[in-house]
Amino acid sequence: MFIEISNLKKHFGEGESRVEVLKGIDIEIEKGEICVLLGPSGSGKSTLLNIIGGIDDADDGYIAIDGEKTANMNEKGLTQYRRKHLGYVFQMYNLIPNLNIRENIEVGAYLSDHPLDTEELLHTLGLFEHRHKLPSQLSGGQQQRCSIGRAIVKNPDILLCDEPTGALDYNTSKEILKLLEDINKKYGNTIIMVTHNDAIRNMADRVVTLRDGKVRRNYKNENKLSAEELDW
Repeated sequence: MFIEISNLKKHFGEGESRVEVLKGIDIEIEKGEICVLLGPSGSGKSTLLNIIGGIDDADDGYIAIDGEKTANMNEKGLTQYRRKHLGYVFQMYNLIPNLNIRENIEVGAYLSDHPLDTEELLHTLGLFEHRHKLPSQLSGGQQQRCSIGRAIVKNPDILLCDEPTGALDYNTSKEILKLLEDINKKYGNTIIMVTHNDAIRNMADRVVTLRDGKVRRNYKNENKLSAEELDW
């Protein structure tokens, strides 16, 4: 099993303000799967994503990637883990405003020993003709493509996406989801995507529904749709 999440627990606050955010999460994800984490606001899905990403620590339980437990890593090991395994895509694009699109993507390449070819990736992203423009000269969808390019250029095993279509309109959202699907097919990255959009579950290989810090459903999607077929 590529990603193993076992009895993961996390709380915030103390005393009367203590909130149990994750209450013993167990999930297994195979290499190359698209896994969608679904749930309402406050269900714990972003906290779970942050722990997988090494941004946050769990109180109990563990995450193992390819048999390596993140809890056993020191700070240097955790940094190496993030560099080697992870790419991040957030709802906000977090691009560097005074760098052009190509340079923004190349920032990610410097973090990798085996980066993807930037020229080829720019074509895959549909950004080649925009490569010399600044982020402010692009649409929201194009900026999100650039953000995905920056995450994927380092050739990570795992792409973590936190509401990647949250700030986008319907048509642009579908374009971004198709891009993620294409990247998954072309490069074989395991994609873990947090969303509150119920329709996106239909393009996933695995669907995990969270509510009140617990896994309510966890199933393999036998009737997978392409991103183009999604409707909401």
